[in-house]
Amino acid sequence: MKRRRFLAAALAAPPLPALAQAAREGRVRLELPLLVDNGNSVPLKVSVESPMTEADHVRSVTLLSGRNPEPRMAVFHFGPRSGKAEVATRVRLAGSQRVTAIAEMSDGSLWQDAVETVVTLSACIDGTS
Repeated sequence: MKRRRFLAAALAAPPLPALAQAAREGRVRLELPLLVDNGNSVPLKVSVESPMTEADHVRSVTLLSGRNPEPRMAVFHFGPRSGKAEVATRVRLAGSQRVTAIAEMSDGSLWQDAVETVVTLSACIDGTS
């Protein structure tokens, strides 16, 4: 039963290119190093400008990767009680690429920021050659 719900949710999610194309620049700030020695553990921070009230808050932040085997690296969910729309984490990157953070607001609008980063040693290995 859990597998069916997971598959239904995955199929209901909008395609990644459409999600990125619909998003406007601004309100989101993505911070990650421009040069990374090792893609195994890359620190990043995402923050979104929002009052985080019931009427105006961040619903989710999606992290997208251009070169990783799985382009949707993470999705973080927020609500008005979150206080702040901010996430600090570490991710694995399969080589130099553009990383994008897309925030969905309570009014349905999408906002984004993207950073190009250079990775000198890749972490993720795609099974297809």
